[in-house]
Amino acid sequence: MTIEALKAAIAHLSAEDTTALAAWVVEHDMQSWDEQIDKDFSSGGKGIEMLDEVQADIRAGKFKPFGEGRR
Repeated sequence: MTIEALKAAIAHLSAEDTTALAAWVVEHDMQSWDEQIDKDFSSGGKGIEMLDEVQADIRAGKFKPFGEGRR
């Protein structure tokens, strides 16, 4: 099924069904995002190198908490 076919089908839904579908899409998207974060920050993931660099900066005292020095 194409996106255009889905859009056409959604256009015919009741307001209640459209709301239920929107809630499902949001939940599905959040779950996909959580799965990607878990994958990226698990052993061997894409985010591990960056996380290691940030942790090294914190240990080296190169870290400044958000908002520090700002007014």
